[in-house]
Amino acid sequence: QVQLVESGGGLVQPGGSLRLSCAASGRTFSSYAMGWFRQAPGKEREFVAAISWSGESTYYADSVKGRFTISRDNAKNTVFLQIHSLKQGDTVIYYCAQKVLYGTNWYSLGEYDYWGQGTQVTVSS
Repeated sequence: QVQLVESGGGLVQPGGSLRLSCAASGRTFSSYAMGWFRQAPGKEREFVAAISWSGESTYYADSVKGRFTISRDNAKNTVFLQIHSLKQGDTVIYYCAQKVLYGTNWYSLGEYDYWGQGTQVTVSS
């Protein structure tokens, strides 16, 4: 059984930074690409970033390029999302997800078969 557990969310002031973590268990972490998504109240979940199994390739939503950095540590079965220059629009729940093995669309929710419970990020002064 795959488990993904996010951590690192919380309350942060506008302009601040945050690093989210997602610890994975249940199948060979280093074999799977990983992604981060986010969802605001009343809105659909949207793609944020993804990283290949090796970490060599990364993909970002246009809205977060330059502010978000995805990375992974395969030795620790963990994927990270570093967020800089937080804005109030970043007040959402962030979810990590594990990508299906042979999918080719990095941006689609349907390409990810396991999801974490989410971690809340609130940006407020």
